[in-house]
Amino acid sequence: MEPLVLNSTTDNYKKYIRRKILIISSLFLITVCMAFYAISSGSSNLSVVEVIKTLLGKADIKSNVAIFNIRLPRILMALVSGMGLGVAGCVMQSILKNPLASSSTLGVSQGAAFGAAIAITLFQAVAVNSTGADAINISNPYMVSICAFIGSMGATIVILFLSKYKKITPEAMVLSGVALSALFSGGTTLIQYFADDVQLATIVFWAFGDLGRANYREILIVTVITLSSIVYFIINSWNYNALESGVQTAKGLGVNVSSMRIIGMVVCSFVTATIVSFVGIINFIGLIAPHIMRRFIGNDHRYLIPASAIMGAFLLLLSDTFARTIIAPIILPIGAITSFMGAPLFLYIVFRGGARK
Repeated sequence: MEPLVLNSTTDNYKKYIRRKILIISSLFLITVCMAFYAISSGSSNLSVVEVIKTLLGKADIKSNVAIFNIRLPRILMALVSGMGLGVAGCVMQSILKNPLASSSTLGVSQGAAFGAAIAITLFQAVAVNSTGADAINISNPYMVSICAFIGSMGATIVILFLSKYKKITPEAMVLSGVALSALFSGGTTLIQYFADDVQLATIVFWAFGDLGRANYREILIVTVITLSSIVYFIINSWNYNALESGVQTAKGLGVNVSSMRIIGMVVCSFVTATIVSFVGIINFIGLIAPHIMRRFIGNDHRYLIPASAIMGAFLLLLSDTFARTIIAPIILPIGAITSFMGAPLFLYIVFRGGARK
């Protein structure tokens, strides 16, 4: 009888794993379809067939300009930025044992925005073109990324200190994140007050969140950093699984919890800082994506991490497509759309946690 029971358990486990893989594969296909729809949506009214012909190099100049110069960079940046924010939120929630943790709720994004504002004003990382929709843009994205990283690490260090040495509760940690967000937002406001007209316009427009100003060089930078972080997180997925059972259990299994938390937060902050420096503040993607996928995948980080990355890409792409098309030709700020989407879920998580108590 024992071999039969063992075989039955093995079969059930295989079905369980296949179900997760099927969900992730389906989500990936849906995201690809959404990408083709996003490319075809716009004032040019290109069909999916025309889009495919253009991507294969068999279209006219008008289609090539519309897709390769305008739409494709925007969509690629939405995909890789959504992946980075989604996986960063997933890992933050795991290593801090806090379901409300994400770069936007812990002040990491606001810290990065503060650092980027300093780079724009003090280091003159802004360029003015004579004409065009991108009359004002970032001339030194590397300096902006470095300053944004330093700003995000300021919030990260505070969160790690409170978590490790003060042993504060998850609720208090979120409140600390709110305080840090207010602090960095106040600092950004002061910088705007003393900035000149061009710098002020750059900071304000940049903070709105805009995927349309991305170029292929910036997309490549974000892609390399995002994919590298995902590989690192997947390699350490078993450590995050061990942490789900508690700190003491993880230590008993040989996990260096302190080191894992510090490195994880540094990597998450670097990914967030890089994305924010190029596209502005995009709230709540890191909070929403992991929670949605937990309902379908569970807490196994071997599958939750890639699922959160794909869901983040889908949500950001969906939000950007909505922002471009809802009152076209006016393009709404992507940060506002994701905030409207994420705030209700944030409240739902808070009230659900209170009801369980």
